[in-house]
Amino acid sequence: MTPELGLALAIALPALGAVMIGLLGRWPNVREGATLVTAIVLALNVAYLFSIAHEGAELTLLGIDDGLSLSFRLEPLGALFAAVASGLWIVNSLYSIGYMRGNEEKNQTRFYVCFAIALASAMGVALSANLVTMFLFYEALTLSTYPLVAHKGDEKARKGAAIYLGILLGTSIGLLLPAIIATQYFAGTTEFTRGGILGDVAPMISGVLLVMYAFGIGKAALMPVHPWLPNAMVAPTPVSALLHAVAVVKAGVFAILKVATYVFGPATIAAAPTSGPLAWIAAGSIVLASVIALTKDNLKARLAFSTVSQLSYVTLGAMLASPLALMGAALQIVMHAWGKITLFMCAGAIYTATKKTEISQMRGLGKLMPWTFGAFAVGSFSIIGLPPFGGTWPKFFLMEGSLQSGHIALIAALVASSVLNIAYLMPIPGRAFFGYEPEAPLKKKTPVLAVLPPVITAAGTLVLFFLIGPLTDFLSPVFETGADLP
Repeated sequence: MTPELGLALAIALPALGAVMIGLLGRWPNVREGATLVTAIVLALNVAYLFSIAHEGAELTLLGIDDGLSLSFRLEPLGALFAAVASGLWIVNSLYSIGYMRGNEEKNQTRFYVCFAIALASAMGVALSANLVTMFLFYEALTLSTYPLVAHKGDEKARKGAAIYLGILLGTSIGLLLPAIIATQYFAGTTEFTRGGILGDVAPMISGVLLVMYAFGIGKAALMPVHPWLPNAMVAPTPVSALLHAVAVVKAGVFAILKVATYVFGPATIAAAPTSGPLAWIAAGSIVLASVIALTKDNLKARLAFSTVSQLSYVTLGAMLASPLALMGAALQIVMHAWGKITLFMCAGAIYTATKKTEISQMRGLGKLMPWTFGAFAVGSFSIIGLPPFGGTWPKFFLMEGSLQSGHIALIAALVASSVLNIAYLMPIPGRAFFGYEPEAPLKKKTPVLAVLPPVITAAGTLVLFFLIGPLTDFLSPVFETGADLP
């Protein structure tokens, strides 16, 4: 297989899978088998692309002008995001089968079809060669996930989905699209280029564009354009896992990082007068969202605001723009994905077995659901940043990057975040394991496919801690860290 064919298949496989899932809707077992086969084949294809990412490849489907084309390019940063999304789709598909059947959810065929289209869109964002291609697939991702947010069809779901769609389309059309048009005007291209394409633009102009990108990429959930994310929690838990780990928010912060690396470049960001204020806004989002999470009794709401906080790590690293900070931002995309999908899948397993959604109702449940709450504890350790779990490394690199860029005070936000992470996450397994005995047995036995996936991803957070060497070696050429790595 050629690299160009691999790029084409990364988009085509989930799209074709969506068609097959739709055609097989009347046979649930076959339909879900098609979902799993599509996810596995996509992951194998992406693994091939990942293995040759440093060799590079490009595929143009429609060319108009320089930077105005539907083009895909293989490079390490995009290959990493594609690997995370495709790999976790397998786990989330297994989980979705257990959850959707366990809760007897309606419209399951539509659910799996939209899921596959969303993955095709995420692959397009990951492998885009220019801003135009990224924008088209970014919008396709928004539109394909809207039915998932509105899945339940009640008034609360419709309202949450309307906020979701309104904010994401409003920010992308109102800020992101004009920023792309302005980039084409000032740089003469929208191609992603090593070192950036805005180096010759006046700092004031690049500073304005930086703000437009930071808030125009609304999926990154930088405050105050974050409300779509907690409102999207009306969706079934597998959708929450998709939103928070596999596709949507990761596409947002990946786009922020890709724009910072290949459109602006570290030197241009460092010279932009708005990069410092945006770094502080990101730091403020990290702390404020964590404080809000601490006030939420609803488990999914608490995890949603936790995600708002954790996403801002990536924006912070992009605005600091030092090699180590950029490395920390890229690692956060990976480590947070594995940790947060674990927590959301555990929340869904708890709901499936008990119909409980409030943290105050979960005392003693660890005695009845030890694997679920054990996985939740491990995922929490990674989000907090405790060794030996993967979430340790992004915070380490971001702190080192803050020192490297001369923004020492921003380390306080990262330290405060870890303390707040402990405060709002650890009481959940603590109450479950050490609270009083549960008042009643489980309403139903938790499906194996709702328990096994979070156990797998929890174990993954441990494995990722020891893969830091290969990961940094893979990403080093992108950020030119070289000897700066510890």
